[in-house]
Amino acid sequence: MGTLDYVTILLFAAGVMLAGVSFSSTGKNMKSFFAGGGNVPWWISGLSLFMGFFSAGTFVVWGSIAYSHGWVSVTIQLTMAAAGLAVGFFIAPRWNRTGCLTAAEYITRRFGVSTQKMYTYLFLFISLFTTGAFLYPIAKIIEVTADIPLNTSILLLGAFSILYVTIGGLRAVVVTDVLQFLILFAAVIIVIPLSLMKVGGTEAFLAKVPEGFFQTVSGDYTWVFIIAFMFYNLFFLGGNWAYVQRYTSVSTPRNARKVGLLFGILYLVSPILWMLPPMIYRVYNPGLEGLEAENAYLLMCKEAMPSGLLGLMLGGMIFATASSLNATLNISAGVFTNDIFKRLSPSTSEKGLMQIARWSTIGFGVLAIVVALLIPLMGGIVNVVISVAALTGVPLYLPLIWSLFSRNLNGRVILTTTVASLAINALFKFVTPLMDFSLDRAEEMLVGVLVPALLLTGYEIYHRIRRPGEQVPMIEKAPAAVEEEGAANNRFSVMVIGIGAILAGLFIAVLGALANEHKMIPLGMGLLLLAIGITAYLYSKKKS
Repeated sequence: MGTLDYVTILLFAAGVMLAGVSFSSTGKNMKSFFAGGGNVPWWISGLSLFMGFFSAGTFVVWGSIAYSHGWVSVTIQLTMAAAGLAVGFFIAPRWNRTGCLTAAEYITRRFGVSTQKMYTYLFLFISLFTTGAFLYPIAKIIEVTADIPLNTSILLLGAFSILYVTIGGLRAVVVTDVLQFLILFAAVIIVIPLSLMKVGGTEAFLAKVPEGFFQTVSGDYTWVFIIAFMFYNLFFLGGNWAYVQRYTSVSTPRNARKVGLLFGILYLVSPILWMLPPMIYRVYNPGLEGLEAENAYLLMCKEAMPSGLLGLMLGGMIFATASSLNATLNISAGVFTNDIFKRLSPSTSEKGLMQIARWSTIGFGVLAIVVALLIPLMGGIVNVVISVAALTGVPLYLPLIWSLFSRNLNGRVILTTTVASLAINALFKFVTPLMDFSLDRAEEMLVGVLVPALLLTGYEIYHRIRRPGEQVPMIEKAPAAVEEEGAANNRFSVMVIGIGAILAGLFIAVLGALANEHKMIPLGMGLLLLAIGITAYLYSKKKS
């Protein structure tokens, strides 16, 4: 990277931090700190959900598949679009109707304290690995591009994330997510035409791709894997406690539905935009082998992007991935404060709870840093991510989603389903390979999805036959009016987004003007971002 690239990343970091600090006065109580007051605009929450689901793994893992196998990488990610649309139509509104601050609070009110304790401990333990898994690849990108040692990168980025989540709470997370979305997509859209120019245009690219490059499935990524992965994403997106927070932080079930639908619509388009650069790089340089393919996206950006804009792309990747880490930090601290500490010390004042909330955010951030530092000793990031997903994804989240639709489940049933499914998955992952029997990638994903689904289906059939009169009451919240303070926070959120977009647009336009060639593409994108920012700012002033 050149000096201008480093300047771009530093300005990006400063902007994200300033946006987070600007919300330091909004996290006055538990509901505002962990749920944004319960009336975050649906489009902000939807974009935050999209960015929270996204990570650098999109460019590294799926980018590697795009380089090696082509269109199948898009097919894999379109399963996330299907999952988002299904969550929007069916699951997100159900979560919002519960009126609960966190998924742990829902478990307590529906199934009792003992069930909630076990799920909370499982979630917090697993979240340490998922948070560490988000932190590690960003630090790896920094190590490769900026030549900063991996452990130092982990410490710096971890401290950065802890600081602004601790200061601003959920509002800081979701608003900076929107800004990161705008800047990242500006960078992604800029790199596509510049990459095509490197290989002689669209026609030349299509003429030179390997045979079968646009097949929908390929290699290990069979239709069995694709379908199982779609259901995994459905349950992960619909039940992960950090994502549930996006459905409960909006004011109505209708707005919660819009959150999920926006996510699904964005994932119908974004995989094509994301995967084109590494697919183009296959034509530009077909010589990458093995793990080298993981660098395809970054290498294409390096070849195509002018000075400064490479830093913009890397900054977008780094801080977009950090949003996933930040969302998990915020919900982990929320679960600990609201569902563990508050129960142990019910007389603690609201001010005292806010102090615990901020200290617990720091604590979970430090533990995530420790996990990220230990990932090389655990077999590497791919092994950690795949193992955690296959072992825990569906067993942990499907029983809770199922309970949103069924009055027949009780605490004992959902907990037994989770524990039994985790045990069976662990058996196939760690024990049977010692006996020369192991599952391939598709089979592992299929078992992870089917076992808890079959257990829950079996209980539903048993209950209808043997115990039809026993039902657990559902939880429904009463419609609540939007508080004036919440409305003011929403206006301020839109204003911050507008100012951030204006500054980013101006900066991208300047970088385009300074470029030696192809000035009009970044210049045009900068002006578009500037127009979006001005529109958002004027809208916030009009509403005030």
